Amino acid sequence: MHRGQEMKKLGIAALALVVVVAAAFFWLRGNLDSLVKDAVERYGSEMTGVPVRVGSVEIKPGSGIGVIRGLSIGNPSGFKTPHALKVGEIRLEIDPNSLVSDVVIIRRIEVVSPDVIYEKSESATNFDAIQKHVAEHSGPSRSGEGGKKLIVDLFAVRGAKAQASAAFMEGKTVSVSLPDITLHDIGRAKGGITPGELGQEIAKALKQRLAASISFDQLLKSAGKGLEKATEAVKGLLGR
Repeated sequence: MHRGQEMKKLGIAALALVVVVAAAFFWLRGNLDSLVKDAVERYGSEMTGVPVRVGSVEIKPGSGIGVIRGLSIGNPSGFKTPHALKVGEIRLEIDPNSLVSDVVIIRRIEVVSPDVIYEKSESATNFDAIQKHVAEHSGPSRSGEGGKKLIVDLFAVRGAKAQASAAFMEGKTVSVSLPDITLHDIGRAKGGITPGELGQEIAKALKQRLAASISFDQLLKSAGKGLEKATEAVKGLLGR
């Protein structure tokens, strides 16, 4: 009798555990999108040192396919353009089986048609400032911290609409061409990297491509020629 009561209690406890786990699963499935959105905004802002906002997140847990919409990354203090990057859609594909392991495999991150503004102040660019903050956030003092690591099979930026600005332009911009960016196997050689290190790799790649595509010296010369022509036109109107 005593044994039967014990077995009954164990059965009730097991049933309660199953109910709790099932409830947690369905709650997580229903709230996963908002949890990811909040995490991107919170940790993204901490990592970059600038405001990071997300419009919406949609992730399918079974397949690991997801979309982040309406992402914006602001500019550090002192810069005059409205943002560093805005993108309507980022496509993600995560290996669902890796979510329970120490290293999460991200098969694909594709940034579609971002609006990038590359601004140079008197001493540095906005991407220099962001990359510096990311590096400090993921520096040696944090490298030993726990948490999952990441491997990204493919990171791509497609169809970027880039603009350039400099201190003398007072927040105005000119359009420039920016070739597509493709990176493979980020973090694989190290067996995985932290989110901060991934952010550093992406910021570095963007900055290198922007620096190779935009010459601020040429921008200054072009602005000078434009100002000279405008002055000549004014003189002509005044008959001088």
